[in-house]
Amino acid sequence: MPEVPPTLSLLETAVHAVGGAERPGQVEMAEAVDHSIRTGEHLAVQAGTGTGKSLAYLVPSIRHAVAEDETVVISTATIALQRQLVDRDLPRLAKALKKDLGREPTFAILKGRRNYLCMHRVHNGAPDEPEDDALFDPFAVSKLGREVKRLNEWSSDTETGDRDELVPGVSEQAWRQVSVTARECLGVSKCPIGTDCFAERARAQAGKSDVVVTNHAMLAIDALEGYQVLPDHDVVVIDEAHDLVDRVTSVATEELSGASVAMAARRCGRLIDQDVADRLAEASDGLAMILEDMPSGRLDALPKALSGALAATRDAAHNCMSAMGSERKEDPDGATARKLALALLEEVHDCSVRILEAFGEERDVVWVSGDFNQKAPSLRVAPLGVGGLLRERLFAKRTTVLTSATLTLGGAFDAMARQWGLPPSEKVRKIEGAATDKEIKDVDGPKWTGLDVGSPFQHGSSGILYVARHLPQPGRDGLPPEYLDEIEGLVNAAGGRALGLFSSTRAAKAATEALRDRLDHPILCQGDDATGLLVKKFSEDERTCLFGTLSLWQGVDVPGPSLQLVIMDRIPFPRPDDPLASARQKAINSRGGNGFLTVAATHAALLLAQGAGRLLRSMSDKGVVAILDPRLATARYGGFLRASLPPFWTTYDPEVVRAALKRLDAAQTKQTP
Repeated sequence: MPEVPPTLSLLETAVHAVGGAERPGQVEMAEAVDHSIRTGEHLAVQAGTGTGKSLAYLVPSIRHAVAEDETVVISTATIALQRQLVDRDLPRLAKALKKDLGREPTFAILKGRRNYLCMHRVHNGAPDEPEDDALFDPFAVSKLGREVKRLNEWSSDTETGDRDELVPGVSEQAWRQVSVTARECLGVSKCPIGTDCFAERARAQAGKSDVVVTNHAMLAIDALEGYQVLPDHDVVVIDEAHDLVDRVTSVATEELSGASVAMAARRCGRLIDQDVADRLAEASDGLAMILEDMPSGRLDALPKALSGALAATRDAAHNCMSAMGSERKEDPDGATARKLALALLEEVHDCSVRILEAFGEERDVVWVSGDFNQKAPSLRVAPLGVGGLLRERLFAKRTTVLTSATLTLGGAFDAMARQWGLPPSEKVRKIEGAATDKEIKDVDGPKWTGLDVGSPFQHGSSGILYVARHLPQPGRDGLPPEYLDEIEGLVNAAGGRALGLFSSTRAAKAATEALRDRLDHPILCQGDDATGLLVKKFSEDERTCLFGTLSLWQGVDVPGPSLQLVIMDRIPFPRPDDPLASARQKAINSRGGNGFLTVAATHAALLLAQGAGRLLRSMSDKGVVAILDPRLATARYGGFLRASLPPFWTTYDPEVVRAALKRLDAAQTKQTP
C-alpha cells in the first residue's frame, strides 16, 4: 500500500473535488484534528457556520482509519447531520480520496437496535396485550392494525430495516410491535432469524468500515452501559457537541410508573405462578395510588409511603425474576415471551433500587413527573451530572474531538468543559478576532486543547444585535403588550422574513394569535403542521414568518432572503421548577459555587448562541437578531450572555434597527423580479 499523503494534501484534494474554496478556519481545524489524533490529546473546536467543519474532521479521520486500519466513530445529535454525512459528505470524500489513499474508504451508519425491524417479531407477532386503554377504541385499533400491516409489507421490501427509511412513518405504538430493545433481543445465536437480523447486519457492516456514523445516545450506551454496541475504535469525533450532555443525561434517565410495573406483572403472569405475579400487580396498584396523591416536582427526601411502595415493587419484581428460574432450552416463541418479561422486570427492579438509593447520595435526582398530557404520574431519576462518567469512560479510553458552532460560552470553553468532565484550565489556542478561552495553568486531568477557528462570516457588517433595553422585564403572565407591539414593528419593518423563537409553546401561540390580525404577513406557528413542513413553507415564501419554540432554536437552516430577522422573546433560562436544573444549582451553591451562573446562565447562553446562529447561514446573508428581554443589557450576568453571541454590531435603539430592516427589505424587493 502506498504511503498515505499528509492531511492538508488530502484536504486540498477533497475541497477541490466538492467544488469548494480553501477556508483558513477549515485548514486550521483539520491540522488541529490531525494533531489530536496523532498525540492522543483531546480537542474542543468551535467552528462557526460556513467553516466547513465536516470536511475538517472527516479528512484526518479517514486518513487515520486507512493508514492505521482502525475504525473512527463520528457521533452526531441530529438525524439531519447523520444523513448529510452518510448521503452526501462521505460518498463524495470516498471517491475523491480513493486514488491518494490507495483504496476507497468505507463507511456505515449504526443506530440503536430499536431503530431496526426485528424480523422475528414481524413473523411471530408481538406477544403483548394492548399496552394502553386507548387501544380498545375501535378507531385506534384499526389505525394501529393498518400501520402494523404496512410495516409487515415494508419488511419484504426494505434492505436495511431502518425506521428512518420508512416514509411516511408510523406511530411509536406500531413500531413497538415489530422491534425490540437490546434487553428484549434473543441474541443472534438463539434467534431463528438471527442470521438475517437487520440490526446485526448493520453492526457487521460497521465493524468492517473505516468510519462509523452514529448518534450521541449510542455513544453514551457504549460508554456507560457496560456492554459494547460500537465497533472497537480509538478515536471518536463528536459533532454537535453542545448537545452531548443532554443526550447522555437522557440515556441515563429512568422512569417508573404504576403502568410500567403492571405491564411487567402481566408479561410474567403467563410464565410463573400466578400468586407471585399478583404480588407485583398489587405493588403496581400501591405505587400508582401514592403517585396520584403526590404533587409534581423534585423530591429532596423520600416520603415514607413512597419508600414502602418502592421497596414492595423491588421485592415483588425480584421474586418474579427468581420464579422464572435459570435460562433453559425452549421454543423460540417461549424464549421471546420470557426475554420480554425479564427485560421489563429488570427495568422495574433496577429503577426501584436506584430511586431508593438516590437519597443521601449526591448522585441522582428524583422527581415526580406529571402533566396534562399524561394519564398518570411517574417517577423519574436522572444523574445530577454526567461529567464524571464521561471523564472516566470516554476521555480516559479514547482520543476525543468535540466540535460545534457553539462551544465558547461567555467567551470561554470553561463552561462546556466543566459539563464534559474536563478540567476547565487548559491552554486554549487563539484565532485572531475569535472569542476564545484564556490561558490558565495546567491541572491534573485529561489533556485537552480548545480552539476557536472563528467563522468566515463578517458578523460585524452582516448582522445587528438589537437588545430592546427600553422594554419592561418579562413576567410570568405571558407576553406583555409592549412585546407584541415591538414584534409588530420589527416584522413590518422587515417585510415578514422573521423567525420568532419563544421560550414556551404558550408564548409562541399567544404571539401568533395576537399578531395574525395585526400583520399583513402570514404567520406559521409550530404545532400547526409537522415542523419540517412548516420550515419548508417558511423558506419558500419570503414574506412569511415562523414562530415556535425549542426545536427551532437549534434546527432551522434557511439561507437567503426568507430569514432576515430572528426574534427571541426572553433569555431562555430553565424553568425555576425544572427538577434537574434546580438540583444542579442547589448542589453547586452548597459547595460555595455560583449555581445560577454555572447552570441557568450557561443553559441560557447556549440556547441564545444557537438561536442567534439561525441568522447567517450563507456568505451573502444579512439581518438582525432582536432580543426583547432588557436583562441582556441591564443585568450583571448580561455580559456573560452577550459574550456567548456572535460578534454582531450592537444597538439598543429601536428606530435604528427598524430603519436597517427597512433598507434590507427594500434592497431585497428590488432584487426580486
